[in-house]
Amino acid sequence: MGWNTLDDMELGAKRVLVRVDVNVPVENGVVTDDTRIRRIVPTIHDILASGGRPILLAHFGRPKGKHVPEMSLRPLVPALEAAFGVPVLFCADCRGPAAEAAVATLKDGQVLLLENTRFHAGETANDPGLAAEMAALGDIYCNDAFSAAHRAHASTEGLARLLPACAGRLMQGELSALETALGNPQRPLVAVVGGAKVSSKLELLGNLVEKVDTLVIGGGMANTFLAAQGIDVGKSLCEHDMTDTARTIIAKAQGTGCHILLPGDVVVARDFKAGAANETVGADACPADAMILDAGPETVARIVTALESAKTLIWNGPLGAFEIPPFDRATNAAASKAAELTKAGQLVSVAGGGDTVAALNQAGAAQAFTYISTAGGAFLEWMEGKTLPGVAALGG
Repeated sequence: MGWNTLDDMELGAKRVLVRVDVNVPVENGVVTDDTRIRRIVPTIHDILASGGRPILLAHFGRPKGKHVPEMSLRPLVPALEAAFGVPVLFCADCRGPAAEAAVATLKDGQVLLLENTRFHAGETANDPGLAAEMAALGDIYCNDAFSAAHRAHASTEGLARLLPACAGRLMQGELSALETALGNPQRPLVAVVGGAKVSSKLELLGNLVEKVDTLVIGGGMANTFLAAQGIDVGKSLCEHDMTDTARTIIAKAQGTGCHILLPGDVVVARDFKAGAANETVGADACPADAMILDAGPETVARIVTALESAKTLIWNGPLGAFEIPPFDRATNAAASKAAELTKAGQLVSVAGGGDTVAALNQAGAAQAFTYISTAGGAFLEWMEGKTLPGVAALGG
């Protein structure tokens, strides 16, 4: 679907309500990781450069509709000022007389941060009254929080229906990357899906076998697929109650022409700890007292071959117990190959969700990927083929 961007808006002298994700770690009142703050800088700078006045709306934690002092956004002001390079004012509410007064004092070249939207119960309930009170504070609505776009909340969906609405630069980049990867991809399209449980990624797998040419399944969920084929996986992490579901997905893939790539060899160990004694065996030869903790070198070679022939890659989840060496080898090797192909201009690579970012960072491959999404739930729901309320509301 289409959506409006900042380029579609006349921003001069306009009050721009910007929904952002600034859920950053704070210790002793100080931001310890400003990654999410830095990612919204282009949006804020572009609004300021166009003569607009940015007014930030954000949530922080889960205060459940109550004023929880330790979940106030006030401590973020110094980090925001450092990132934006302009004064950042703060208001202790996101609606009502105090917020209206703060907006009235905002000058060109300044940014206003409003208090945690979730201090009001109406936020998560998508209350029309709260959305209307927030809408009264601005002329334009800009959503730059893709990570919250799967929530139909007052500041993500309700508000977008009341004002001219657009995507910020971070949201625009995310949507463009995902559209390139799943909406209209260059083929062959390969998806790597790993992680512990099939049950948490049922809808994802069901959608992908209809969209991709090759689906690589790794991590603990691969064990469930092996078990579904009658293979004994020993003491491995495995959802034996999901084997019927795994067989259904395999059958669906056969019907759509999607090739499912499962481990043909695996790395097994008796102990789940760093440096544990291990061996590589056929996927159908896991000892009864051992557990599968990674894909083997032959499987990695097959994954590399699939990547070398691919034009587009979507990656979600590790191929093994990547947190514990040496069971990070398959993830590292496949990620490194994806990074190499992306650098060479042969592959468009998009990754995101859960442990994915950590795994790719550990492999030293994240920087080379075309796009890395930090939006866990929203990224997964998009990959599942679901309509995200916060995106749908942006029109286009």
